[in-house]
Amino acid sequence: MTPPATAQGAPAPAPRPRHILYADDVPQLQRLLQIALGRDGHTVETVANGREALERITATPDGFDLLITDHHMPVMNGLELVSRARAQSFPGRIIVFSSELSQEVADAYRRLQVDHLLPKPIFPQTLRAILATLWSGETGQEKSRPADRCGMEKRPG
Repeated sequence: MTPPATAQGAPAPAPRPRHILYADDVPQLQRLLQIALGRDGHTVETVANGREALERITATPDGFDLLITDHHMPVMNGLELVSRARAQSFPGRIIVFSSELSQEVADAYRRLQVDHLLPKPIFPQTLRAILATLWSGETGQEKSRPADRCGMEKRPG
């Protein structure tokens, strides 16, 4: 796969390897993300639900650069996970995947300042392009998390 191009057409620099926690109840999607992002040097730990993800975050608060979560999961959904992670001051970035979200739920994620809301299916090339820009411009200070960077289309309630 080719890296995402910059405005001048040159390949974007590869992001530094990150430690990623991925919460999704579909084992095949977990494995796909591990393979795709592992090829780029990232370490991807997977869990099957939000409760397991929250336990990992609680055990090692600074242990993950990025939390990627599905919205629809058993035990604890993505919204509750993100809300609790934010309450614990999780310092990493957050991306949410979902096949569908109501406008109310999408707005709740925006209020929690997720970095990206992405509709499923997610293709590895798309995710790589997002990761290449997620930390761009970082100068040692925390980058803002504007709610308008969420990519989920508005859907009726």
